[in-house]
Amino acid sequence: MTLTRRAFAVLPSLCLAALLQWPAAGWAGCDDPPAQRVNWLRCAKPGIDLQGADLRQAVLTQTDLSDAKLAGARLSGADLGGATLSRADFSGAALVGSRLVSATLAQAVFAGANMSDARLDRAVLVRANLSQADLGGARLYQADLGGATLDGAKLAQAHLTQANLSDARLTGADLSDADLSRAILEGAALDGANLSRARLDGANLLSANFSGADLSGANLAGARIDDARFTGAKLDSTIWVNRQRCQPGSVGECR
Repeated sequence: MTLTRRAFAVLPSLCLAALLQWPAAGWAGCDDPPAQRVNWLRCAKPGIDLQGADLRQAVLTQTDLSDAKLAGARLSGADLGGATLSRADFSGAALVGSRLVSATLAQAVFAGANMSDARLDRAVLVRANLSQADLGGARLYQADLGGATLDGAKLAQAHLTQANLSDARLTGADLSDADLSRAILEGAALDGANLSRARLDGANLLSANFSGADLSGANLAGARIDDARFTGAKLDSTIWVNRQRCQPGSVGECR
């Protein structure tokens, strides 16, 4: 009985010690210098210069990094979910496997950035510059890329289901095996793009430009193609809007 009473007597002291330690471990250190795994949860750092910084696996959830300079920074595995990153410059940055779910990235610059396998579901990338960026295998479910520039971007096997790409520029982009089912590509420029085996079923392709694009083996079943241009486009074995399979060697029109 004595040992039991002593054990219970010690418990309040242990609980108090744990509570005193918890805020230091659980709260964000907004004044901490940039480093791997830094915790800047909900911190306000607009316009900060982090060019070339090592922020791998950093916690930047809901952080304000609008207008930040992050060119060449290493952010692979970082969590930027819900962060405000409008007009931030990520040129040449590494964001492999990073999480940017529901992040605000309007007019942000990702030119030449490596964003392979990144998660950008429901992210706002309106008028963002992603030219030459590597987004292979990235998830962009319901992402808003209206008016974005993705010329020469690598989007092979990317998940763009229900994404908004209206008036986006994807000239020469690699979208092979990408999932664009029910996506909005109205007025998008996809001339010279590689869309081989891509899923475009149920997509809005009104007035889109596919001139010279490779749509071999792609699926356009149920897509809306009014005023879309397919001049010189490869339609080899493409599944057309009426679910007809185009003949091998079809170019410009489904035969």
